[in-house]
Amino acid sequence: MAPDETAPEPIPDDEARPEPVQGDEAEVLLDTLDRHRAALRRTCEDLDYTQLNQRLPPSTMTLAGLLKHLAYVESSFFSEDLLGGPLIEPFDAVDWSADADWEWHSAAQDTPRQLLELYDASVAQSRRITDDLLATPEGLETLAVRPTYLGVPAKLRWILVHMIEEYAQHNGHADLLRESIDGRTRKD
Repeated sequence: MAPDETAPEPIPDDEARPEPVQGDEAEVLLDTLDRHRAALRRTCEDLDYTQLNQRLPPSTMTLAGLLKHLAYVESSFFSEDLLGGPLIEPFDAVDWSADADWEWHSAAQDTPRQLLELYDASVAQSRRITDDLLATPEGLETLAVRPTYLGVPAKLRWILVHMIEEYAQHNGHADLLRESIDGRTRKD
């Protein structure tokens, strides 16, 4: 985040608000996605550099890598695919053909604060984009400007569901990594 930018809004604390069990489709999708976002952040936010970069062999995955990867995925689907715009910094300047997994490999070069700020900024931008699109007549039917990795443009609805799927998978990884670091689980 550039020094002159204000800090993004925090991800809503999923523990402190009721679930929209009678909400409409958009409310339920957004709430579920925000709960997953908050779970990842909560898993990582109180760890130091060494802890964020600890691995659970034989995997090379780290919590630092997960934070940066999901910041990239957020920007890729919402900024790039949905709007046809550029990725957020620093992803917009990466030579992805030289290293398709740059976000995973470069995360160890970042401080915990840098990783959390990047993650928060990416999520905040994705939330603004989603809110703006849901305010249009197309809403969840909004078609992305660019094709996804599947080769065709997706609707906003699919992107939200895909992001929930992405977080569900990676939050499982994050839980295992966090437990291996200090024994903490989501129940703690």
